[in-house]
Amino acid sequence: MSIPKDFTPAAASLADRVILVTGATSGLGRALAIECARAGATVILSGRNPAKLDRVYDEIAAMKAPRPAIAVLDLASATAVDYDALAKSIGAEFGKLDGLVHTAGLLGDRTPLEQYDVPTWCKVLHVNLTAPFILSQVLLPLLRKSTDASVIFVSSGVVRNSRPFWGAYAVAKTALESVRSLLSQELDGEPNIRVNSINPGRMRTPMRAAAYPAEDASTVPTPASVTGPFLYLLSAQGRGTNGEYFDAQ
Repeated sequence: MSIPKDFTPAAASLADRVILVTGATSGLGRALAIECARAGATVILSGRNPAKLDRVYDEIAAMKAPRPAIAVLDLASATAVDYDALAKSIGAEFGKLDGLVHTAGLLGDRTPLEQYDVPTWCKVLHVNLTAPFILSQVLLPLLRKSTDASVIFVSSGVVRNSRPFWGAYAVAKTALESVRSLLSQELDGEPNIRVNSINPGRMRTPMRAAAYPAEDASTVPTPASVTGPFLYLLSAQGRGTNGEYFDAQ
C-alpha cells in the first residue's frame, strides 16, 4: 500500500481538528506542527523546552492560524502524574483529540553494544519507546471521542535495514513497530481510530547532524519537505488506512 509523498492539504482541510505533536520544538515536529496549523488544525505543541515551544507558538500565531496550545512535557522524566495531567488538560480544553504524532526522539550513542552506556540505553529506550506507548495509552479515551482520529508513530530506516552501531535507537524503533502493529490490531473494531507509522527518511535535523557529522547538510531534505505523508494520514483522506508502515521518501 502507498500514500502520496507530495500530499499538500487543501486550505482548512484540518479545520476543527485538534492534533498533538510531540517534539514540536525543532526538526520534523516543528515543521509538522506549522503545516498542520496552516491547514487549519489546532495544534498542541509538546516538548521539554518552554522557550522553544513559545517560539513555535509565535510562528503559528503570526500565520493567523488557529491559536495553538502548549504542553510542556519532558518525556525522559515525566511521571504518571504528568501524563494524567496532560490528558486531563486536553480533555478540559478541547474535549477530544483528533491526531497524535510521536515525533520526539533521542539518538543516544552510536557505539558497539559491547561498549554501550547502560543508563543511556535505558533513557533512549524510554524516550523512543516507552513514552510513546504511555502517551498513546493515556490519550486513547480522548482519541475515542473523535469521529476521525489518527495516531502516527515516527519510524526509521533502521527498522527495515538493520545496521551496526545504532544501539538503543535501533532497538527502540524496531520495538515501536510492534507497538504500532499491536495497537492497530487491538483497535481494529473501532473504525474512527487509525494507527500507522511513517519513516521520514533523511532529514536536515540536529539528530541527523549528530549521527552523520561529516555529511553536507545542504544535500539533505528539510523536515518540511517530508511532511506530506503525515498530513495525508491526519486528514480525512487517510481514513481507512490502518496498521501500515510507510516511507516518506
